[in-house]
Amino acid sequence: MTDTQTMTDDSAAVAQAEKAGAIFGHVRETVGKVIFGQRAVIDQTLVTLLAGGHGLLIGVPGLAKTKLVETLGIVLGMDWKRIQFTPDLMPADIVGSEVLEEDSGKRAFRFINGPVFTQLLMADEINRASPRTQSALLQSMQERYVTVAGQRYDLPKPFHVLATQNPLEQEGTYPLPEAQLDRFLLQIDVGYPDPESERKMMLATTFGEEEHLKAVCTPNVLMEAQGIVRRLPVGEKVVDAILKLVRGARPDEGGASDIRQFISWGPGPRASQAFMLAVRAKALIEGRFAPSVDDVVALAHPVLRHRMALNFSARAEGTTITDVIDRLCRSIL
Repeated sequence: MTDTQTMTDDSAAVAQAEKAGAIFGHVRETVGKVIFGQRAVIDQTLVTLLAGGHGLLIGVPGLAKTKLVETLGIVLGMDWKRIQFTPDLMPADIVGSEVLEEDSGKRAFRFINGPVFTQLLMADEINRASPRTQSALLQSMQERYVTVAGQRYDLPKPFHVLATQNPLEQEGTYPLPEAQLDRFLLQIDVGYPDPESERKMMLATTFGEEEHLKAVCTPNVLMEAQGIVRRLPVGEKVVDAILKLVRGARPDEGGASDIRQFISWGPGPRASQAFMLAVRAKALIEGRFAPSVDDVVALAHPVLRHRMALNFSARAEGTTITDVIDRLCRSIL
C-alpha cells in the first residue's frame, strides 16, 4: 500500500468518526430534551449501545428509566418493546412458542415470535422473574438468537437489552446470577435529578403537550458507528490503565493489599473487554478519536461495580464497592 493510499484511508476513517460523533452528539442532545437531569445516565446508556452491549439500569421508581428506553427507541429509529418481569413469567412469554395449526387437513407447528424479537428490549424489573426465565433471556443476550424445540431463530440486528432493577424491594425477587450480571456491559445507577432539573421537569410535563420526538438516526447508522468504535485506536497507557484497574480488583492478583483484603471475588477478562469498547464509545460521543486514562476512570464504576463483591471484613468496616473502586482509580492516576 502506498503512502498516498494510507493517507486517504486515514482521512476517510477520520471523516467517518467525525460524522458518527456528530450524529450521536445530536442524539444525546435530543434525548436530553426529554430526560432531565440525567446526563451521565444518558451518556452511559449511549456508550452501552455504541459498544454493542447491554445495560443494567438500577434506580428507585419514577426516575424515567422506562421513558429513557422509549425515547432512545424513537430517536434511534429502533423497534423497541417492553417486558414487565413477574414471578409467573415463563420463558415462552419472552422468546415465543410453537402452535399447532391445521391447513387443508394438514397439521403443522408454526413458531410465533415473542417480544424478544425486537431491536431494543426493555426488561423491566428483571430480578422479579424466576431463574428459569432469566436463563431464556441470557441466551438471547449472549448469542443473539433463541432455540425453541431444537430450532434456531436469529434475533434482529442490532439487538440490545436495557434491563431495570429496583434497589429497594428485594423480597420476592431472584437476584441475577453473576454469569448474567457479567453479560451487562455497564451497570448504570440512576439517581435523583438536581433541583433545577426537577423544576424544569415539573413545568415541561404538566403544562400543555410534551415534546414530540423524531428519529435522528437509524439502526443501520448505529451498527456502522459500532464498527467505527471497534476501529478507534487505543494507546498503550490506556491499555495499561485498564489492565491495572481490572487485575487490581481481584483478590488473588498483585494489587495493593489494603484493597485486596476487602474483595471476595473480582472481575474477569470480560471487564477488560468492556473497558476497551466503552472508553472508545465515550470518546466518539465526545468528538474525540482516541480514549484517555480519564475515560477509564470515568467508566470504572459502571464497568466494575456489578462484576465484584466485597467480603465480611469490608462490610464490618463499612467499606463499600464505591470506596474500593475509588481507591483503585487513584492507583492508576
